[in-house]
Parts: sequence; structure tokens; C-alpha cells
Amino acid sequence: MEQIYLALVDTPGLFAGMIRRVIRKDYVHVVLSLNESLTEAYSVGRRNPFIPFFAGFEKEDAALIVKKFPGARYRILRLTCSGQQKQAIADTLQECYQKRLQYHYCILGLPFLLLGKPFYQKRHYTCSSFLARLLEENGIVLFEKHFSLVTPGDFYDLKEPELIYEGLLKDYGYEAGEQYVPVYKTA
Repeated sequence: MEQIYLALVDTPGLFAGMIRRVIRKDYVHVVLSLNESLTEAYSVGRRNPFIPFFAGFEKEDAALIVKKFPGARYRILRLTCSGQQKQAIADTLQECYQKRLQYHYCILGLPFLLLGKPFYQKRHYTCSSFLARLLEENGIVLFEKHFSLVTPGDFYDLKEPELIYEGLLKDYGYEAGEQYVPVYKTA
């Protein structure tokens, strides 16, 4: 068996604050990582942590996030999958990353999400809808609803993945500009 990691993220900002009020959870962003150090982590979100207005599919840089948001809190879950599932997920993530400028944040879908109506616009996702669809397409079904209706709060409420850390990202093993060194303690 293999593991993948889901990181729920709480960072400051106007857009994050609006999402926080709607979903009524602290963690407003979700990231999928292929390793515990989060060096192979991907999501639909800010293309640059310093510029919140441009969003799409990106590889996350934890050291850069610590630099921009030293108070960023993370809730990290470990999810077991087969080697075949992990490889298929990794292949899809690499393909998406190569075409990352073709992926965008699904602004038009937000009202539908609030109304509970499924909505899909080609290559437009929220962070949570992208991960829900990716996992579902690879046989990891975590939710009993259309992927476009999945929110970061839904990941927060999961019972199955193992919680391995909750706290500041910098305490997980990152200091701004440095490599990951596992210094965290399990929550």
C-alpha cells in the first residue's frame, strides 16, 4: 500500500475570508501531495502566493508559503491507496502541470456551489472539486455528491484519512527558504 497526503490550509486574505464565512471552517484550501514533505503538492489555487487574483493549477511551494504567510496553519491527512492508484494520480498531476495554463479557477461555479447545483466548466475547478474529481477518477471515492459540490470543509469532515499534523506550516518542518526537515509532532 502507498500513501498520499491531503493538506487543508488556512491562510489569510480577503478571498479566503469570504470562503471561510461560507463554509464555516478555518481551512479554506486543500492540496494533494504525493509525499509527506509536501514537496510534490498540487492544487487549483493562487499561481503565486503573493498575488491572489490569478488562480489555476499549480505546484505548491511550502517554503514560499511560509515566507509569505508565516502564520499559515495546515491540517495534514494521510490517505492509503494502492500503488497503481498513486501512480495514476501522479501521472495525471504531471499532465495537468504541463498544461497548467489551460486550467483555471471556477468563478462561475461558485453561485451553483452555494445553491447546491452541480456545475462543470471544462478545465475550471475549485481546489476541492479538482481533488474530489481526481481521486474519484482513480477509485478513491470520498464523497457521495458531484465533485463540483465538494468544498474544503468536506475534506475537513472526513473520518477515514489519518490526521498526522495540525498546526503552523513552519512548525511542520519548514523555515522560510529552507528545505523540509521533519520536526513536527503528531497532533
